Amino acid sequence: MDLGKYAFEVISAWGISLAALAALVWWSLRRDRRVRAELERTERDHG
Repeated sequence: MDLGKYAFEVISAWGISLAALAALVWWSLRRDRRVRAELERTERDHG
């Protein structure tokens, strides 16, 4: 695949996009763990 003179821009855009997606997945998983732990505490305390 030849990207010509725009190779740097295209590869940079892909890299930034992948980094943003990875950050969103990490943030979602982190929040999921925190919310699940809070739900389990609430259920244990009130259930």
